[in-house]
Amino acid sequence: MSEDNQKTLESFIKAVWNQGDLDAIDSFVADSYTIHHDPGDPWDHRTLTVEGLKERVRISREPVPDQTFEIQSLLSDENRVFITWLWKGTHLGEVSGFEATGKELLMSGATIYYFEQGKITGHWQIADRLSVYQQLMANSIV
Repeated sequence: MSEDNQKTLESFIKAVWNQGDLDAIDSFVADSYTIHHDPGDPWDHRTLTVEGLKERVRISREPVPDQTFEIQSLLSDENRVFITWLWKGTHLGEVSGFEATGKELLMSGATIYYFEQGKITGHWQIADRLSVYQQLMANSIV
């Protein structure tokens, strides 16, 4: 089962987060999705419906529509898949009060995704949002 969950997660990251296919969420995610821990994320500690998760992804991708997550490592057990990742994308829209710069942003992080019956039910994540803020600050000084 853990190998199936790994494949599901890799497909989810590619289709939803990297390609922005919001309709694909229906095939990967359970009826509710809980963000257990994600400091700095406006949805931290919330449980979302599938439609709510679609809105979260849409809003998150809007200022950086070409974003990609590159999985660096992947480990799993029966109901969890742990990944470390590198994220990058072009800053094309307002982020936390910073107007678009057209410059590339980079970030790294680690996420544990939870599964039930082959569907993703939520995540626990740490992300280096401070480095994104520092990049935004540096880009706005120019």
